[in-house]
Amino acid sequence: MRAAALLALFSAFAQGQAINQDWPDLARYHQENAKLPSPAPGENRVVFLGDSITDAWINDPAGFFPGKPYLDRGISGQTTPQMLVRFRADVIALKPKVVVILAGTNDIAGNTGPTTPEAIEDNFMSMAELARANGIRVVLASILPAYDYPWRPGLHPDHKIPPLNAWLKDYCGREGFVYLDYFSAMADQRNGLRPELSADGVHPNKAGYAIMTPLAEKAIAEALAQK
Repeated sequence: MRAAALLALFSAFAQGQAINQDWPDLARYHQENAKLPSPAPGENRVVFLGDSITDAWINDPAGFFPGKPYLDRGISGQTTPQMLVRFRADVIALKPKVVVILAGTNDIAGNTGPTTPEAIEDNFMSMAELARANGIRVVLASILPAYDYPWRPGLHPDHKIPPLNAWLKDYCGREGFVYLDYFSAMADQRNGLRPELSADGVHPNKAGYAIMTPLAEKAIAEALAQK
């Protein structure tokens, strides 16, 4: 192989390796975060941290909480360990008063490999503890219902999501965090997402976000009212 071709191949490999090393996708919001000013006096800034369900919320036809100082920091496909790694950059550094964490379904789907309920719980606890240590009030959202995953069928999220939600609710009660229950308002009798709320059984449509929005607002108000 000629030297020039070998050099080009090495360069392409190195660039690919550099891209792959950003496992938590810290680059996604890096420039946007850098341009963001500090909160104004009295501003109730809120960061929504999550996966594709949060990521797509910004495209909701009704808007993402119009007029509110709320920041969408969702990244499609992400799992709780990825969110934990980027928690300082995409939450703490932005100095919000409240963080709303919606995560866990991609862990169950195995997006970053096999995991256990205990590992998922550990990541939730670590994020919540980081937030509390930095004076940020915590809202932990239930995992949305899902009967099956179109991209990973047969994993029975309808059986695995409810116990994790029960743990989240109990953990919030023990630690004084706010539990945001999307599941109860959106589930059908199979523990799946009601068909009128989603096209694929996992991601909310306009009707789904219309249910989630006031529930999130109520949870944020509850968190802000905490002493």
